[in-house]
Amino acid sequence: MRIAVVGSGYVGLVAGACFADLGHDVILVDNDQPKLAALRNGQIPIHEKFLPELLGRHRGHRLTFSDDVKEAARLSSVIFVAVGTPPTESGEADLSYVESVAREISGGINDYKVVVEKSTVPVYTSDWVRRIILRNGTDPDLFDVSSNPEFLREGTAVTDFLFPDRIVIGCDSDRPADVLREVYAPLTNGSYYQRADAIPQPDRASIPPPLIVTSTKSAELIKHASNAFLAMKISFINAVASVCESVGANVSQVVHGVGTDSRIGSRFLNPGIGYGGSCFPKDVMAFRAVAREGGYDFRLLDEVMRINEDQRQRFLRKVHRALWTLRGKNLGVLGLAFKGGTDDIRESPALFLVQALLQEGSKITAYDPAAMERAKEVMPSGVRFANSPYEAAHDADALLILTEWEEFANLNLNRLRQELKYPIVIDGRNLYDPEVMAAQGFTYYSVGRDAAHPDGVPSAVLKNGKRA
Repeated sequence: MRIAVVGSGYVGLVAGACFADLGHDVILVDNDQPKLAALRNGQIPIHEKFLPELLGRHRGHRLTFSDDVKEAARLSSVIFVAVGTPPTESGEADLSYVESVAREISGGINDYKVVVEKSTVPVYTSDWVRRIILRNGTDPDLFDVSSNPEFLREGTAVTDFLFPDRIVIGCDSDRPADVLREVYAPLTNGSYYQRADAIPQPDRASIPPPLIVTSTKSAELIKHASNAFLAMKISFINAVASVCESVGANVSQVVHGVGTDSRIGSRFLNPGIGYGGSCFPKDVMAFRAVAREGGYDFRLLDEVMRINEDQRQRFLRKVHRALWTLRGKNLGVLGLAFKGGTDDIRESPALFLVQALLQEGSKITAYDPAAMERAKEVMPSGVRFANSPYEAAHDADALLILTEWEEFANLNLNRLRQELKYPIVIDGRNLYDPEVMAAQGFTYYSVGRDAAHPDGVPSAVLKNGKRA
């Protein structure tokens, strides 16, 4: 099929590359000329596993790039709208980019098209998109507006697209539903997975994935409700971790006992420094705004956001307990991205904590496998960036783990202890076992678990396992 994807951000770029890998001819549209030039030259603007392979495979063939929305719409049967919907000051989604694209699409509708919301948008957006296109003189029989929410996790977005838990298409008539069934047929009929060059299958993949057909309004709500629920699970286990710290329980054991309940599951029950990124903070606020507009005060979401913000403050207090005063302290920081596997620093709790530590007079040496270039654009000039985790730890008063990169969970602990001025590790992602860290000579702080000390000796008097 001929498909246009409007917007080359995270969702649009991944969707365009994956649609091309399914065998469709894709036009990826954006008005950012430098970005288009970079994409045409094979440069990848985001860190995402398997995306370079797909762009290298299809760029210039099944995947082309354009800045002309109207022409791309004219040439395509399906137009996916994947532009940004940033939050306003009140927390509502800013739909001005969606409206602008709808106006431009209307000029390219010369035969039947399906216009598909791929961006995360509030309920009723499909009605407004249809209304905007009609206002610009388009024949109502020549198009339908549908919703096809994405459920992509940064770091695993390509495999999430090609091996989804489910495909949701929101349509209010059979005609657009049939078109979208055809778009996703290589996944739902299993033919994609039989190809020798298919992207490797991840664990726990459902093959073939179920295709769920709903109304457009239900599909719009499914996306917001899904992200709000996942954010709630994260805030819930962080609240439980706070209780564990108060009573001396171990949150890892609690998670195991709770997560093995098939009604609950262990995924997203990972205590830490809170959620961030481009989706959860924005979508929780937008869903709350949608509920309020509909006359329902969704106070549960207020508490989800409050717990998330408080979790960062609780971690700062943990750093204080470990080091007493922070002015003049040299701190090594591992992780700047909001999560492992991505270079995205939007709403990153790691950046929030680094900035708070700088304000208290600490000196920061930071390392992240992918996000340092982006972090350099927004961080104060006083932050020093290292070339490895061990360089970040060198001569530091303590090491802070703020992002759950796999690399950080497999450090050489002997070497790490030798690099640190004091063997103190404050782990905001619970990557290590406290008993193992204590046995290796570290004073180790984590989330929802008691601090571990080697032989019960206070951290400040230890240097490489010996009294300083």
